[in-house]
Amino acid sequence: MRRSTFDKLLGTAGVALGVILLAMGGLLLWGSAYIHNQVTSQLAAQKVFFPPASAFAHPKAGTEITPSMIPSVSQYAGQQLLTGQQAEAYADHFIAVHLREIGGGKTYSQLSAEAMAMSPTSKQYAAVETQVQLVFRGDTLRSMLLNAFGWWKVSQIAYIVSLVSFGLGAITFLAGLFSFARARRERPDALAFQHPAREAVPAA
Repeated sequence: MRRSTFDKLLGTAGVALGVILLAMGGLLLWGSAYIHNQVTSQLAAQKVFFPPASAFAHPKAGTEITPSMIPSVSQYAGQQLLTGQQAEAYADHFIAVHLREIGGGKTYSQLSAEAMAMSPTSKQYAAVETQVQLVFRGDTLRSMLLNAFGWWKVSQIAYIVSLVSFGLGAITFLAGLFSFARARRERPDALAFQHPAREAVPAA
């Protein structure tokens, strides 16, 4: 195969792959921005705010702010919940703590089963039923926030992959152009692959 032909094939493959990677990077960047904007707008519409900084001054078990919330929740004191990181902190380190206190460590399914096993006329039925309703609402809000956090992560991953795609696309595209440029400089009779010359066999 002639060297110029081989370089043209490499150039075509490099340019084509580069265009595909650059287009993929553009789509991933668009997807990342779209998900990011959707998550932010949906969270903003809920108008959820973290407790003010003054609430974190004296954390105490059994109150709105417990000592376990200081390292993870206090950094967002007074802020509106708008990002995936904030949603995770609010769901796992604020709501989850209060749900454990309300249900005494029991899950919604455990409390619900306990309420169904009781007689509606029982003295404890009203208290357990209240726990069931509160835990159900808390679990619902928590799952929505964690879903927002999951999509926020997807947005971040798509953004990183888009940057990698842009980088690889640019490299392969430029490599393809370099192959085309080299093909134009090659001699028409130059070969891409040459077999080593066979050693002459001495005559007997």
